[in-house]
Amino acid sequence: MNKTFGKVRKTPAEVAEGRCLCGRVRIEIGVPARWAWHDHSRDSRLAHGAAYATYVGCWRSRVRIVKGESALTRFTEEDTGRIRSFCRHCGTPVLYERPHAAQMVNIPRALFETRTGREPLYHIAIEQAREWTYRGEKLRPLKGFPGVVWTGPKKKKRPLMDEEF
Repeated sequence: MNKTFGKVRKTPAEVAEGRCLCGRVRIEIGVPARWAWHDHSRDSRLAHGAAYATYVGCWRSRVRIVKGESALTRFTEEDTGRIRSFCRHCGTPVLYERPHAAQMVNIPRALFETRTGREPLYHIAIEQAREWTYRGEKLRPLKGFPGVVWTGPKKKKRPLMDEEF
C-alpha cells in the first residue's frame, strides 16, 4: 500500500516513473494515464517557458509522489484557481491541478522516460499558438552543423508574368 495524496491505495500493476531535472522530486502514475494533450495556452506557455506544454492527465488516486514532496512549491493562479507545483530546487514543473477537475492531476509528459499508456492526440487552445511555433514543416540537415536541422530559408514568391508589367 502507498500514500497517494493523503489516501492509502494499492500500487497499480504497471507504473510510469517521472522525475524533475535535479532528481529531488520523483513521481509515479498508474499506467495507462487517462489522456494526454498538447496545451498551447498562454498560461502553460509561460509556466513552462516553451511553445507549448504536453501533459498526461491521471486520476488523482493513481498519482504518487515517491520522493521529494517537501521540495515542491505551489503557485495558484489568482484568476482561475489553477495550481501549478514545481521543484523549488531546479524549477521543473511537476503537477498542474484545475479546480473544475479536482479528481484529476496533470503532469508534464516530459518527466517520464517510459511510456505512460497514452499518446498526446489532442491540442488545447490551438488558437493561442504563437506564429513562431514549429508546425511540422519539413526539416533538413544544416550543412556544417551535425545534429542540427532546419526548415531552410523562406521562399520568396515569384511574381506571375502578368504582374511584372
